[in-house]
Amino acid sequence: MENNELLTILEQLERDKGINKEILIAAVESAVASAAKKLWTVDKDEDVKVVLNRKTGKIIAYAGDQEIRSSEFGRIAAQTAKQVVIQKIREAEKDVIFTEFQARVGEIISGSVYRFEKGNLIIDLGKTEGLLPRREQSSREEFHQGDRIRVYVLDIQRDNKGLQIILSRAHPSFVKRLFELEVPEIYEGIVEVKSISRDVGERTKIAVYSKDEKIDCVGACVGMRGSRVKNIVSELHGEKIDIVRYADDIKEYIQAALSPAEISQIQLSYDEKKANIIVANDQLSLAIGRHGQNVRLASKLVGWELDIFSFDQWKELQDQQDKDDAAEEQGKTAKKEEMANSPLSQINGVGPKMVAQLMENGFDTLEKVAKAEVEELTQIKGLGKIKAQSIIEEAQAFLKKGKGKG
Repeated sequence: MENNELLTILEQLERDKGINKEILIAAVESAVASAAKKLWTVDKDEDVKVVLNRKTGKIIAYAGDQEIRSSEFGRIAAQTAKQVVIQKIREAEKDVIFTEFQARVGEIISGSVYRFEKGNLIIDLGKTEGLLPRREQSSREEFHQGDRIRVYVLDIQRDNKGLQIILSRAHPSFVKRLFELEVPEIYEGIVEVKSISRDVGERTKIAVYSKDEKIDCVGACVGMRGSRVKNIVSELHGEKIDIVRYADDIKEYIQAALSPAEISQIQLSYDEKKANIIVANDQLSLAIGRHGQNVRLASKLVGWELDIFSFDQWKELQDQQDKDDAAEEQGKTAKKEEMANSPLSQINGVGPKMVAQLMENGFDTLEKVAKAEVEELTQIKGLGKIKAQSIIEEAQAFLKKGKGKG
């Protein structure tokens, strides 16, 4: 590589690849200096410096202040400069690819299956390759080398080893993007995808909403004779798709999300975002779905925790709740009677509330109160030293008189 030729190449790289020429020159100087150190033996304290003349393109090496002259240097300098240029071209190309695919994260792109690596697929994307990990594949699908494939750009990662474009066919947004491609009303923004939940390879629920009253959002997604949704199901190799009509009314939305099951009653807890769903006995298995799939996907779709009960289960639950409430009420009544009849209530200034607090803290007899230290009683909320001292003295007095023994 001639000196002038090197400068010409560096200037062309600056124009075509957008790499600053000074950065390129610094890279050439550094690489040639490193190569020169291997060629000549210099003192450990002595630094090898390389300078590329910006006008002539000539490369000169110095050990300290002395120029290093060698018949080998010209060849090594040219060879090293060439390697640097090739490296920088590759880096620039990677930059272009990185920028291009970074802008395409979240989109669907096409490629072809190039090779297989431990269950992962390497996809030929034209300019580069992408990785479709096993975890981002559907178990329902099987591809062969050379097959055309559509994939969702999930992420792009860059490290010292280079670029890695992570692809997916399992992400819920893959299905969302397929609907955008297949349904013009979604692409144009007339119909909006509100939410999506997916059990990869099995079933997807997608909630849609129309901003135009004249456009039926579900009908638009289904298409004439089901043509649009059929195309998406075909792309997903038979994965079932439920198209749900979104509603602001949460009861109506839950009802649609659990379709085709018929809901008899819904009890909502807005604070906890939980709903109890009561269905007829013969609707229970349909509402829950195979392995709980229907209710799980519906819950994820609406963003609420959904618990499903049959009529019989709900009645049994309510009966048990009534029994528990009755037992709790009975316990409270017994507690009140116990406190009312407690010898502690004989102490002046100790009302039912104070009796309860004393008993809760382990002072459930006059003997225990009489033996207590003032500091122990003041641990009880709202009880000061004077009051505590008075209670102890009262208890001691009762015991001395032989009254009110517990």
